[in-house]
Amino acid sequence: MAKLYFRHGAMGSSKSASALMTRYNYLERGKNPLLVKPMLDTRDGARTVKSRIGLSAEAVFFEELRAYSDEKIKEYDAIIVDEVQFLHNEDIEFLAHIVDDFGIPILCYGLKTDFRSELFEGSKRLLELADEIEEIPTVCWCGRKAHFNARVIDGKVVTTGEQIVLGANESYVSLCRKHFLSKKLK
Repeated sequence: MAKLYFRHGAMGSSKSASALMTRYNYLERGKNPLLVKPMLDTRDGARTVKSRIGLSAEAVFFEELRAYSDEKIKEYDAIIVDEVQFLHNEDIEFLAHIVDDFGIPILCYGLKTDFRSELFEGSKRLLELADEIEEIPTVCWCGRKAHFNARVIDGKVVTTGEQIVLGANESYVSLCRKHFLSKKLK
């Protein structure tokens, strides 16, 4: 039975690497997976999903998937969505429709919360609708489990600003609750 999966983790928890490995596993078994990402995410190239460890693959934009015919969607054995936090409520409901009406598993990877520890819209809706929710762990500099994504500007944790500012290692750091709340980077 197909399910809607939400696999979330803080920055640096290997979410994109996990998505790419999942895609590879489907391909290795002769299946036809579709790798998808939001058009907003162009950090690694317009149609590329890339992990920090160097894995990468071409993807289609989620906005293109929305325009696919039912027949085209049914050609896929699984749909793997990276950076799912950037989707909207109606997008998550569209993914649930694919699972429920076409029997195609959807595996979503992304952040649960932003740099203020507030849920992203897409992540919130996934927490409400997903059949399976799994945290991909990573650790804080102190060794504790990191749940939080701190935005760093000029070496300091900031708590105000736009919710979405694309960046990588230089802009965000994963912290445990204690160090997130105290804004301590080391």
